[in-house]
Formats: sequence, C-alpha cells, structure tokens
Amino acid sequence: MPRSRTRRPRDSRAVVLALTAALTTAALALGVGTLAATAPAQATGPLQQYLNLPAVNRDAAHGPGGIHPKLPTDVPTLRRLLDQARAQGVAPISYRALLLQFWLANSTRAAGIDLDSWNPRLGVSANRGNLIRSYRYYEDLQLAHRELQWAGMAGMVGADFGGGLVDFELATDIYDFAHLQPLANAIVGETNRLLGPVFVDKLPEGLRALARVGAVISAADLRKVQGDILVMQKNIFTDLMPQHTAYVREGLPALREMQRAGLVDGQIMHAWKQIASKQPAAVAAGNARLLEREQREVIKDQWDAVRRYKGDVGMALTYATTIAGSPSVAGVLPPRSYRPLTVTGTGPDGRTATLTLPLATWNWSVYDERWDYITEQLLPKYSYLVNNKWDTLRAQLQIPYEQQFESHRPIWNIAPTLQSALDTLKVTYQ
Repeated sequence: MPRSRTRRPRDSRAVVLALTAALTTAALALGVGTLAATAPAQATGPLQQYLNLPAVNRDAAHGPGGIHPKLPTDVPTLRRLLDQARAQGVAPISYRALLLQFWLANSTRAAGIDLDSWNPRLGVSANRGNLIRSYRYYEDLQLAHRELQWAGMAGMVGADFGGGLVDFELATDIYDFAHLQPLANAIVGETNRLLGPVFVDKLPEGLRALARVGAVISAADLRKVQGDILVMQKNIFTDLMPQHTAYVREGLPALREMQRAGLVDGQIMHAWKQIASKQPAAVAAGNARLLEREQREVIKDQWDAVRRYKGDVGMALTYATTIAGSPSVAGVLPPRSYRPLTVTGTGPDGRTATLTLPLATWNWSVYDERWDYITEQLLPKYSYLVNNKWDTLRAQLQIPYEQQFESHRPIWNIAPTLQSALDTLKVTYQ
C-alpha cells in the first residue's frame, strides 16, 4: 500500500492575521477604509421609528398632511429628531423623509399654512387660503432675494392659476359650463360650411372635443379635475419650497444635505450653485432648471392624466383652461394668442383658402407645448423684468395677494373669447 501523507496543521492564528491584512489592504486600495468603518451607524431611542420611512404622501393625491402620516409636523420636534440623527451619525439617506418633512414644515409655517389639514381634495373654496398664502410666500421670497426668480414668477402666475381655479369652481356650482358647447359647436359647424370637413379636422383637437362633449360635462367631472389641479399645486410646493426655505435659512450646506439624502440630484444642486452665484446669466439658468423640474418631473404625468380623463372630457377641459388664462407677467402673450390657428388648404370650390381663427393650436396640459410657451414667453420676459424693471416688478409683487388673485379671474372671458372667435372667423381665398 502506498504510504499516506500526514498534513501538518496550519497555524490558525497566522491564517486569520494574513486574511485580515489582505482584506485591509484591499479596502485601502479601494479608498473605503476598513470594513468596520463602512458599517452604518444605528439609531437609538425614539428616533428609530422615524428612519427609512417611505414618502408615501409626497404625491398629495394620496392624502392630507405631510410626507408620511407617522412623522410629526411641528418644527421643534422635527428639528430635535433631525439633530439626533445627525449626532448619531445616521446616513442622510435613512432620514430623508424626516429631512424633507422638516423643511416642508418650516415652509408651511413661514407661509401661514396648517400642514396637518392641507388637503387638496377638499376643493377650491376650502383651499383658497392655502393658495393665497403659498403664492404670497413665493413672492415674498423673490422680494427678499432677487436671485430667487422661480419663486417670483411662480407667485405671479399663481394669481392667474388660482383665479382660474376659483372660476372653475364657479363653473361647477353656478355657471352652466354647457353654454360653451354651442359656441364651440357653431365654430366647427361654420368651418364645415365654409371650407368642408377637411378643415374641420385641422381645428384644435380640444376645440372639437369641446364641441362634442361640452353639453354633457358634469359637476363631478369639474370637481375631479379641480382636485387634480390642486394636488399638482401642493406637489410643487412640497418639492420646491423646502429647497427654497433651506437655501434662505442655511444656504448651500442645507441643500448639500438634501443631495446626500437623495432629495435632489447633481443637476439641481448645480442649479442652486448657479442661483447662489448671483451672476445674472447663471441665476437665469439655475432658475430655468428649477422650472423644468417643476413642469417635467413634478407635474408632467399628472397633467397627462387630466387630459386623458374620460377621453373627450379631459381634452375639452384642459383646452378650455388654455384659452381662458391671461398672464400677469408684463409682455407675455395670453396662451390663446400664442400660436393661433391658421389653416391653409383647398376649399369646396377648388380655390386655395386660408382660415385664421384667434384660438390656440396647442394645449397647456401637453408638456412639450407648455414648455415651449414657458421658455419663449414667461421665462425671458420675467427675467427681463428682474434685471431691467426691478422697481416696477417689486411694486407689482407688493400688491396684496388677495387683490392679485381676484384681478385675474377669467371666467367672464371664456365665452366672449369663443364668441369673438366665431364673430371674427375669416377666410381668405387665393
């Protein structure tokens, strides 16, 4: 038989030491230190229940109040919990909901809004005060910090938005929305009589939808859409006002903590650095990025859902909001006058005909179309006011917000706008 070999036992302590040395060397080479140094700190005490909470109510469609129903809403308690998390070395990503709640509660307190009871689904009348207080806060930020142009423009446009919502509710409770349908139907019918169905197909889709379903839009439909729009308004506040409040209270370090917590990304952090530079070109670019975040990342999908609501109903209502508004920012065209309808084609008699109708060819609820209007009209003209007409702009921002709000109610302009479109329908033959 072959002779068996006996293995000599290794020194177990030497093996452990060698393995530890190898792991330490690898960790240092990767720049992460020892394994023990990478272990996250564990929170202790009452703080633990407030960590790693999902932001279940960051979309206000899910309910009233703050980011998560478990979180407190009073600022002193939130500050104490946040200080504990920082002192215990908890990773910011673990207290992200707490951090957002803290700055949101600071924002609502500064604006005079009760965060606990803020519920967009209660309707326009119940939220009128919240609308006015939130937009007043926006404009106050602009008055105190000239670089915060998103806040100032949002505050001014808020008067158009809020006044429109009040009249939207009036349309639900008092005004017969179906009065719009005969006018829309008459425009479609007159176009068909003069030019034929080919031209009718070239009319704005929203106008044709209004002609089809305007008479059957219900109060429930109007309340549903109003609630959706109020949800968007709160969502914008919840996303951007905490950033603004953090900036004015604690500067860029507070925003860097938000970035570490995953509440803002590198692009938004760069935008805030541009804003903080107070250099006109950089400030304009930074505020434009915040506006893009608002329109594309916060509310784009919600506007799409409103437009798709019950087919023609959502299309008709979103188109009605497009042609009804009148902007507060000086020099900005009303949406209905931006890219008005002009159609050229062959009429029933074979001649080339051009139809001109003072109605918008686009729909505010469509992101790409809305963004074109914002970047071509609102952004450059508001920036011009800040940089060249500051005293005039400041005087306008200082007007009591209730007065701003009431002066931009468009309901009485909707029917006259459509009637004017019918009366001034022009066809030019070549």
